[in-house]
Amino acid sequence: MNNDERAIGQPELEPATDTELPGTSKNEAVEQEPTDEELFLAALNGDVPAGDEYNDLVFAPVKRGQIVKGTIAGKSESEILVDIGVKSEGIIAGREFDRLERETKDALQIGDTISVYVLALENSTGHVPVSLQRALEEQDWIEAEEYHKDGAAYHSKIAGYNKGGLIVRVGKLRGFVPASQVSRERQIRSTGSTPEERWSEMIGEEIVVKVIEVDRARNRLILSERAAAKEWRAIRRTELLASLEVGQVHTGRVISLADFGAFVDLGGADGLVHLSELSWEHVSHPKEVVKIGDEVKVEVINIDRERQRIGLSRKKCLDDPWDTIVTMYKLDQLVQATITKMTKFGVFARLVEHPEIEGLIHISELAERRIEHPREVVEEGQVLTLRVIRIDTERRRIGLSLKQVASEEYAEADWREILETENADEPEATAAEVSAAEPSTEMVSEVETPAGEMAAEEADAEDDTSAEEEPPAVEVASEAEAPAGDVVAEEDAPVDEKPLAEEPSAEAVSEEVVAEAASAEAVTEQASQNGNGS
Repeated sequence: MNNDERAIGQPELEPATDTELPGTSKNEAVEQEPTDEELFLAALNGDVPAGDEYNDLVFAPVKRGQIVKGTIAGKSESEILVDIGVKSEGIIAGREFDRLERETKDALQIGDTISVYVLALENSTGHVPVSLQRALEEQDWIEAEEYHKDGAAYHSKIAGYNKGGLIVRVGKLRGFVPASQVSRERQIRSTGSTPEERWSEMIGEEIVVKVIEVDRARNRLILSERAAAKEWRAIRRTELLASLEVGQVHTGRVISLADFGAFVDLGGADGLVHLSELSWEHVSHPKEVVKIGDEVKVEVINIDRERQRIGLSRKKCLDDPWDTIVTMYKLDQLVQATITKMTKFGVFARLVEHPEIEGLIHISELAERRIEHPREVVEEGQVLTLRVIRIDTERRRIGLSLKQVASEEYAEADWREILETENADEPEATAAEVSAAEPSTEMVSEVETPAGEMAAEEADAEDDTSAEEEPPAVEVASEAEAPAGDVVAEEDAPVDEKPLAEEPSAEAVSEEVVAEAASAEAVTEQASQNGNGS
C-alpha cells in the first residue's frame, strides 16, 4: 500500500501547531488575560501591563501647584470631593470652600467636570487638598498672558481704586491701572485732593484696557487704558458714524478747547462745536462758556463720514433768545447796549438786558453829521442808550440808532414810556401811605379840573369850614356855582348890606382860581422834572 492508497477514505490530519499554556514560556500557545481585580492592583502598584489598551488605567502623578481636571464625586455643606485620577480623591474644604461664592457652590453638581489647583499631595485624612478658586485664577493668569502676548484689548468694569489708580477685574484677578495709564478723559474728571474725590464716581463704569505687564510670581498685573484707547476709539468712531443722524441730540463731555471751538467726546468719537455754535451770545473764546470736563448737551448738525468728522451745536439745545425779542422789544423803544466791535460800516452793540443779542448801528445812525469812521463818535466797551429802529426775526437781526435817541419826534412817546415804567416800578402803597398822600391827589385833581368846576369845589370847601366867619365868600362861591344867567339876575336885584361893586364878581373868582390852578400845574410839572432828573 502506497501513500496514495492510504490516503483514500481516511481523514487528512492537520499539522500540529505551537500553543502557549499559562505559566509556560513565550512559545507556549495559550496566554491568559488579567482580570479586573488584577489590573486594579497592578495599577496601584505601578505594574500595569504594557500596551495602549491599558493607558487609561495608569494614574498620572500630580504635583503641587498643578492644575488638573476632575469630576465631582461628592458634595456636602462643608466640602466637595473631586476625583482627580489618583488613588486619593481631591477635597475642597475649609478655607478654600469658604472662598467660593454662594452662586458657584449652588451651580456645582455631582458629575460635573471642573479644573482644580493642587495645594498639597495628601493631608492627614488621606485626601488631596485642591482649590477651585485658585484654579480659576490660574486660568485667568493664562488668559492675561495671552492678552499680553497678542496685544488685544480687554473689556471690563472698574471695581475699585486706591491712591495710585483704578482696580479693574480680569476674570478673578485684580488688575491695576496706574493714574498715568488712565485715559485723558478720566484724568480730566479726576479732580480732588483725595482718592475718593478723584475716583469714587467711576466705580462700575465700563473700561477698555490692554495688559502691559504680567508677573505671576509677584502677583502683579498692570493694565493701561491709554494703550487701548486709540484702538477702541477707532472702532467706536466707526460705529458712531454709522448710527449718527443730523438732528440727533447727545450728551457728551468737553475734552479740549481751541481758539476756534470745543471738542466734545460722545462716548468714543469726538465732535467739534464751532465757536459760533457754542452760544447765542457773542463768544470770543470757548472758555467763556465751557471748561474741560463739563458735561454738555449737543445736537448733531453735520456728519462727514468720509473724513470721519462730526459737527455739533450747543446753542441749538439752549433757549432761543429771539423768541423773547418778539415779546419784549418793539420799534422806537430805548435800550441800553454795550459797544463790542467797530467796523467801517458801523458798530455792533450787545444789549445789556440780553447780552446774547447783538444789534448793528449803521454808521449813518451814529451822528447827525457825516463821519468817516465810528471811532469818531463811540469806543469799544462804552454803554449807550440806543433806539430800536428795526427788528428782523427771520434774519435774526436788530437795527439800532444813536442819533435818533434825542430826536424830538419821539420826545412825547419817550416821556410817556418813562412815566409808565416809573409807575410800574413803584411798590404798592399801604393804607397809611394812601391816606397821607390824599392831599396831593386832590391837588392834582384840581389842576386837571376845568376852572368853573374847580371854583365850585373850592367854594363848597370854604362853605363847610368857615361858613360863619366869611359869609360873603359863601355867597360869592354860590354865585360862582350858579349859571351865568342867574348871576346877572342877582346883580340887577337890590342889595341891602353892601354894594355889589365892592364884592368880587364870579368872573374875578374864576380868573383867580384859574391862576392858582396854573401855578399849581407849573409846580407839579417842575417837581416831575426834578424827579426824573434825579
